[in-house]
Amino acid sequence: MREPAADGRRVQSAGFIAALEARAERSAAASAFYEFMRFSILQAWACLFGGAMVALLIATAWFYPKGACLARYDFLTLAAIALQVAMLRWKLETWDEAKVIALFHIVGTAMEIYKTAVGSWIYPEPSLLHIGGVPLFSGFMYASVGSYITRVWRVCDFRFTGHPPLWQVYLLAAGIYLNFFTLRSIGDMRVVLFIAAALIFRRSWIHFRVWRAHRKMPLVTACFCNAFFLWLAENIGTLTRTWTYPSQSVAWSMVGFGKLGSWYLLLIISYAMVTLVNRPIPYAPASRRCKTSMALQPAKI
Repeated sequence: MREPAADGRRVQSAGFIAALEARAERSAAASAFYEFMRFSILQAWACLFGGAMVALLIATAWFYPKGACLARYDFLTLAAIALQVAMLRWKLETWDEAKVIALFHIVGTAMEIYKTAVGSWIYPEPSLLHIGGVPLFSGFMYASVGSYITRVWRVCDFRFTGHPPLWQVYLLAAGIYLNFFTLRSIGDMRVVLFIAAALIFRRSWIHFRVWRAHRKMPLVTACFCNAFFLWLAENIGTLTRTWTYPSQSVAWSMVGFGKLGSWYLLLIISYAMVTLVNRPIPYAPASRRCKTSMALQPAKI
């Protein structure tokens, strides 16, 4: 049985939201502001895992005791595992989403092993839980991208128009991932990959619901917006010296804007992996949708 206190809080919360919505409907400006606030809150909620990881990077850089028995990197690994378990325990993620996030961890760690081996960046602190020069928490940083995409897809009820066949998306993602490993030996093919992405997604729009109506945005624009925030997070990671680039060995300097392109391509890989569990659903303006359900059902594009 539900506790009366919990039911009461639920009723009070629903009443508070209803009052806010009633005020928002009084003018177009109030409605736009309310919808923007809802959008911001939903984005923050979707970023729960990634935001917690960034907060841990900052907190441990400032306050983690020097010379502790448990290395800072190992603490971050254990904290990331605890976060993941808690999100599953409290049903903040589904098991299907957790499987994709585990795949993110594997894919990200494999790339980290290669990149640190060739000196693209380093993890300067010691750890026990590592593979090669890569502490295991680094895979969770990639997993946080997958966590965000799966959660925002669900809470914003994604629909799509002009979506390309998934085989094209997977082929592009495979080419991008391969390029991360071969750019030193064969040559950097990012320009070709940018052009291919622009062609494949040229007609693709994401329709997302924040309040009552679905809004839309080009899929490539959504990827670039997310790439910018990942670039900010990377600057936090290097500022806290969680990892460093060769150019930051003496003193910290901002990560170059050129990394935005790398993050954009990585987001395409991330998007491709998320479609393994969240199949894109075509947007249908006239279809009736339940306002309270955010569950996605697979649909053939």
